[in-house]
Amino acid sequence: MALSTAEVARLAELARIALTPEDLERLAPQLDVILEAVASVSEVAGADVPPTSHALALTNVFRPDAVRPSLGVEDALASAPAVEDERFRVPRILGEEQ
Repeated sequence: MALSTAEVARLAELARIALTPEDLERLAPQLDVILEAVASVSEVAGADVPPTSHALALTNVFRPDAVRPSLGVEDALASAPAVEDERFRVPRILGEEQ
């Protein structure tokens, strides 16, 4: 199935990508090759192969949540260049009003 330049132009429009006519002529055959590669994967996968998202089973590698002692406010703010109301003071950005 060869993609036409009109189909590539429609895809570019949906993706909000501006393409020149030269780009469309160049990309149509390239996208066709990609579609053929994806189609070949579906031919390999048989009914006996279950769909998976990963080649290996994934397990949760996060540690369990546990309450532990942490840095105190004074220690955390000790190296801050500016502090206000027990918080880091940073410059205002984007013209925000207070």
